[in-house]
Amino acid sequence: MPMEDINNKEDINKEDINKKLLSLFPGKVVRKDLTKLIKEGANVPTYVLEYLLGMYCSSDVEETVKWGIEKVKGILSDNYVRTDEAEKIKSHIREKGRYKVIDKVTVHLNEKKDRYEAFLTNLGLKEIVTAPDYIKKFEKLLAGGIWCILTIEYFYDESAKDSPFVLRELKPIQMPNMEMNELFTGRKSFNTQEWIDIILRSVGMEPANLDEKSKWHLIARLIPFVENNYNMCELGPRGTGKSYVYKEMSPNSILVSGGQTTVANLFYNMATRRVGLVGLWDIVAFDEVAGINFKDKGGIQIMKDYMASGSFARGKDPVEANAAMVFIGNINEPIEHLLKTSHLLSPFPEEMIDTAFFDRFHIYLPGWEVPKMRPEFFTDHFGFITDYLAEWFREMRKKNFADAINKYYRLGNNLNQRDVIAVKKTVSGLLKILYPHGEFTKEELQTCLEYALTGRRRIKEQLKKIGGMEFYDVHFSYIDPEKEEEKFITLPEVGGRNLIPEGRQNPGIVYVIAKSIETGHKGLYKLEIQIMSGSGKFSHTGFGSKKITGDELKEGENYFKANLTRISGTSKYTETDFHMKAVDMNGIGEAKEIELAVFLSLVSGITRKSIQPQTVVIGSMSIGGTIIKTDSLADALQIAVDSGAKKVLIPVSNMVELVTVPPELYIKIQLIHYNDPIDAAFKALGVA
Repeated sequence: MPMEDINNKEDINKEDINKKLLSLFPGKVVRKDLTKLIKEGANVPTYVLEYLLGMYCSSDVEETVKWGIEKVKGILSDNYVRTDEAEKIKSHIREKGRYKVIDKVTVHLNEKKDRYEAFLTNLGLKEIVTAPDYIKKFEKLLAGGIWCILTIEYFYDESAKDSPFVLRELKPIQMPNMEMNELFTGRKSFNTQEWIDIILRSVGMEPANLDEKSKWHLIARLIPFVENNYNMCELGPRGTGKSYVYKEMSPNSILVSGGQTTVANLFYNMATRRVGLVGLWDIVAFDEVAGINFKDKGGIQIMKDYMASGSFARGKDPVEANAAMVFIGNINEPIEHLLKTSHLLSPFPEEMIDTAFFDRFHIYLPGWEVPKMRPEFFTDHFGFITDYLAEWFREMRKKNFADAINKYYRLGNNLNQRDVIAVKKTVSGLLKILYPHGEFTKEELQTCLEYALTGRRRIKEQLKKIGGMEFYDVHFSYIDPEKEEEKFITLPEVGGRNLIPEGRQNPGIVYVIAKSIETGHKGLYKLEIQIMSGSGKFSHTGFGSKKITGDELKEGENYFKANLTRISGTSKYTETDFHMKAVDMNGIGEAKEIELAVFLSLVSGITRKSIQPQTVVIGSMSIGGTIIKTDSLADALQIAVDSGAKKVLIPVSNMVELVTVPPELYIKIQLIHYNDPIDAAFKALGVA
């Protein structure tokens, strides 16, 4: 088919979707380019603006749209209250006696006076008496507030104690109520791909210019809107729209900019006895995770408790809330480099680099797979007005699709209980967005399941790098009982495979699994040496300044000097200068357990013989040459395999621990055992 015909077919399909939307959801859809057109000149929340556009511009008749745009502009110009013009508007009300404004209204019950009182956010007015009828009709006034068109009168009485501002009329310009049956019925008129396109256009994106992977990631960003207590992180480059969806797409989410917060603000204020943000909002999103900082000690521990159970203890009683937690941040270096040298959660602050905290995440959304926003990614077609979308999502939080997996599939045995919960919550969220009416096929469920398993495995892969053997069950799978088939899930990114290059390296280069002095975590170190004519001087760089490291370097050098004749009958230590350099390949910091590797590097350098290709050294030695086995053998072997090793020098004393190593791990490498440093040297060089 010619390209021109394909484009024409796509345009026809878009127009068909637009017409069906207008027919099935009158007043609840809008052309999304109109939002951008007006928002550039009006600092009004998107969901307020699109509600007005839905009232006056929900049409494909150009004249109606033009009239509607002017109507909306006029309403915003005349009635929208800007905070810097609050005094001016209050003056208008006083001078004219009656005036219409657009503002956010929050109501609370004053039990001492037995009446409802309103607070107008931008205008700054409070204690305005509110008729109970409004509360009965619009309960959201009591739960976070509603943007409204208000008619306010001014009546001053010197003897009165109440506010002179009187509320005469209140009309919400957010969806005051939601008719879900209309949505369920309308959903049946679209296939899955059409519905995905509609949702993406509803958040302002043009699906025709996005690849399939990007579409699913953009849909997944919406899961916290429909799933209670959902924990998600998304890290990636700047400019991919990570924070926009939580700031502009719903009146029910809040974006905590800069990451600065307190336990009282986020969870519970002991002084006022009021629940914080997690009790007031459906989503609490943290922008720039690198800057997250609790002013209170124990804040991160309370966050961990909440993320695990949806409750936390403050005072005598536990407090429950439903808010999802979203963590957004930037990765400022190539993913390939980060995978080789660290882990994909490294942008978090140091005090949050904790396996118990990260294990609470239900999904890791790979922001590097979402394109940076360019003009062609924004749609000019119809989508749901933002407030309708937000209310639909909020209503779906009352439903639960977590058991949908059980109808067709079982999860593999590598998933622990937290993994199962995470996968089921992600699947539930995707189904609520894509199939809110509850009708989906086995194949459609399978697609959601595979996406959920991939997102959770990405978390587990990073936990494996941070926490070691405890998290090595990462081979996620699902089972189709009907076909008796088990399918394993792979990740598109493979971390650290090229740290150890193929082929023979220069003499003196040794790769060793060392241990961080500060944290005890294991990682890959590369030692390389430069040999020059001289007088027996030994210098080094890249090892840091810790005394432990300095002592181990000295022990390796001394053993080399004392045993050089057993290695080479012609080499003279006193006629040679040695300069050794260390490279921290996994970013673990200053390391210990390197004595044997220092010795092997010196041996390889002075004999001009290379260590066997893709070989890693495990184990260390004492000052007298006694071999010291490594602890957590499985951790060390996993790091070696992840780094690209094919052979591992391992102490004989460690061989008995192979029963603790998963078979799929040690079958990937050749184990070369050694008894003492000299034995290790000859075997490393391949001459024994």
